[in-house]
Amino acid sequence: MDMRVAPTETTETATGPAANDRRPFPWKLLMAVLLAASLAAIAWWMSRGPAITVVRVTRGAAAEIVYATGAVEPETWSRSTPLVRGRIIERCRCEGKSVKKGDVLARLDDKEALATLNDLRALEEFQRREFDRQSQLLARGVATSQAYQRAESDLARIHAQIAAQTQRLEYFKLVAPMDGTVLKEDGEVGDMVDPGTILYRVGLEKPLWVVADVNEEDIPRVRVGQKALLRTDAFANQVLPGFVKQITPAGDPVSKTFRVRIGLPEDTPLRVGMSVEANIVSREKRDVLLVPANAVVNNSLLMIENDRARLHKVETGIRGTGFVEIVGGASEGELVASPATTNIQDGSRVRPLLAEPAVR
Repeated sequence: MDMRVAPTETTETATGPAANDRRPFPWKLLMAVLLAASLAAIAWWMSRGPAITVVRVTRGAAAEIVYATGAVEPETWSRSTPLVRGRIIERCRCEGKSVKKGDVLARLDDKEALATLNDLRALEEFQRREFDRQSQLLARGVATSQAYQRAESDLARIHAQIAAQTQRLEYFKLVAPMDGTVLKEDGEVGDMVDPGTILYRVGLEKPLWVVADVNEEDIPRVRVGQKALLRTDAFANQVLPGFVKQITPAGDPVSKTFRVRIGLPEDTPLRVGMSVEANIVSREKRDVLLVPANAVVNNSLLMIENDRARLHKVETGIRGTGFVEIVGGASEGELVASPATTNIQDGSRVRPLLAEPAVR
């Protein structure tokens, strides 16, 4: 009798492939692997050190600049101002027009001054008659010489007063001080003006220059003939040329500045009255080693070698507004931190991020 028992369906289901498919997924193992990988990546990233911006030591032109501000003026010009206080009763509309020296540009109210002159002339007539009478009496011997001399003195005094008042009447006229063009005019009919008020500026339209003020601590570096780079709001995208033409020998002790006149080429687009910023080039070198000014601290550079920061002493030359000349201690192409940082110690590992300096 065959005693073997055939496998049941229940047994196949319990021990077959379907049972293997329902084994639990090893999530904990996967999470452990991912966590370990993340920690390893973070540890590797942190081991590289902090990120810093670096630039390469480059070659270019270095310029030492003296900054100044000023305004455009004609080289040859003069002002017309009243010598007395008065009200404007007449004026020319002659801005931009040519005038000759002595041309009347404006008149002030001179009624009172003219009335005074007329009174003096009337008094002169009286004194003349008195003088003539004393002369006749003296000739007949019925007058003293003292009375004659007194009448003569009174008449001479009136003549002097008339001459002075006649001259004073001229003060109520404003005349062109020179041949040229009326560059600017101020004041309106009816305005009350004081002595010294500039009502007209007359001069030659060319040549022009910039009259600028330079701080007294910078003036030793400024020399006649040095070139200047000029900027103005009217030509915001242009750098205009000029050159130092004149330096005043005495400074202003109040503002602590010296006046410097910067000559302009004949074809300059600048106009009288424009405000100007000037960069006077006191020293200039070409094809020298340069680094950004913010990379140099205490004559040292934080240089990057094999992803490590190394502090190097350097010898500097010209210090411009944006770049510093490196005379010794660094070579072209080397990486330096820009801006320099004091948070990184010498020898620390860093992650350099290369940026290109805008060398001119």
